[in-house]
Amino acid sequence: MPEGPTGDGERRPATPDTTRDQNGPGLVTDELIQLEIGPVAHGGHCVARYDGRVVFVRHALPGEVVLARLTESAADAKFWRADAVEAIEPSPDRVTPPCPVSGPGLCGGCDWQHADLGAQRRMKGDVVAEQLRRIAKLDPAPAVVVEGPEGDGLGWRTRVRFTSDTEGRPGLRKHRSHDVIAVKECLIAHPAAAELGVTGARWPNTLAVEVIAPTTGTPLVVAEAVAGRAGDKLRLPKLPAGTNLATRDAEGLHQVKGRTWVTEEVLIGGEVRPFRVTGTGFWQVHPAAAQTLLDAVLEAAQAQPGERTLDLYGGVGLFAAGLAEQVGVTGSVILVEGDTRAASDARRGLHDLGQVRVEAGSVSRVLPRLAAEGGPLAPEGEQGARGGADVVVLDPPRSGAGKEVIAQIVALAPRVVVYVACDPAALARDLATAAAAGYELQGIRAFDLFPMTHHVECVAVLVPKGGRPAAKDLPVAVERPARPGRPDRPNRRPERPGRRPERRS
Repeated sequence: MPEGPTGDGERRPATPDTTRDQNGPGLVTDELIQLEIGPVAHGGHCVARYDGRVVFVRHALPGEVVLARLTESAADAKFWRADAVEAIEPSPDRVTPPCPVSGPGLCGGCDWQHADLGAQRRMKGDVVAEQLRRIAKLDPAPAVVVEGPEGDGLGWRTRVRFTSDTEGRPGLRKHRSHDVIAVKECLIAHPAAAELGVTGARWPNTLAVEVIAPTTGTPLVVAEAVAGRAGDKLRLPKLPAGTNLATRDAEGLHQVKGRTWVTEEVLIGGEVRPFRVTGTGFWQVHPAAAQTLLDAVLEAAQAQPGERTLDLYGGVGLFAAGLAEQVGVTGSVILVEGDTRAASDARRGLHDLGQVRVEAGSVSRVLPRLAAEGGPLAPEGEQGARGGADVVVLDPPRSGAGKEVIAQIVALAPRVVVYVACDPAALARDLATAAAAGYELQGIRAFDLFPMTHHVECVAVLVPKGGRPAAKDLPVAVERPARPGRPDRPNRRPERPGRRPERRS
């Protein structure tokens, strides 16, 4: 077995220590081992092998030889985890991370600050292609070129959630840990969010503080109270004049100063369209993301006047508004959204579009109701007559749509399905399900809307194989009993440093 260096210049066998780290999962060790780094893998790490065992290595790049510290190495584990602490043979794509808390054992929000921005995008494209090949069984898998906005990859995040430590200092979590690193600034935060001074203040009795810097209007800061503490009783620091301030607790959102919502804008048909987003509700975090994805979806959908369209997991109505422009007053758009607050914002924001209908509820439960006899998506007329939907757009949470919803979409027999995904593995699983039901991948685009992280946004286009079928009766969702003491939660995907993202548009 290879040996690792010690602090006194001696060498000792790199045998795993079975000391359990009480702050993180699994069995860990601080042992150092030398690794030859293989390809990039989904999740912000690369693959290496040590005595035949797979090791997922963060802070490394393909082709490097590194000295790595094992972080999870149970003797019976299928794979280990490690952090590269020294590049013995560095990749030409390696750069010095601009952030002082980006590195082994530090903030877990950014995965690729040690890589050139072009290399980041190539790796993300490789990950998407590998997921399509391995999970969706596409052979050959399409080449994926990741498109990205201009810039250096910093200063883009318009929504930042800081976790409060025990002293009320805002910070970011370590990778795969509940430990909080207090920070003075987050370099990927948008300047409008950074200049509010949230990280320079103390926020006692808070679980987290979220900063929201919209594309237009004044920012909003939401302080989340710790369990058992009333949000309206928190002692909050002073913020710059004009900053909206709210608190959140088990009872909901509480206004402190100004508004509890922000306004976001995109261009649709050459006109500015505003959207209201309440509290910490979802909106894309990169300033260019909403417009970029909207344009990509509409280009893929090519909805025609008079067509029936669906916007599933539709949030506050970004894609529904665009589809309404395409189908016109003779067409229809049904938006389905599980978060009642977002659905309410959608109704408010789209009230002038008579062809849009907003349905609040779980997608898997709402669709069968809409397609039932007499419903707006019910099959019509004699056998073979067109029913269902013509265009389906879906932007599910990070876990994907799942077999149940994909089966329901296929039963509606759309001529095109446009799938917006933030997780290539979940996308690949759903593509495999759709392929088995007769819908194939026609094309895919990928966008680097989360620079410095491993996250990548995809827009996939699915069409029926061998011609469009007739609509069928939808399979009804299986009713699952709610867990005791836990009401149904909306499908959310917060994109925040140090946390696994979920999301919807």
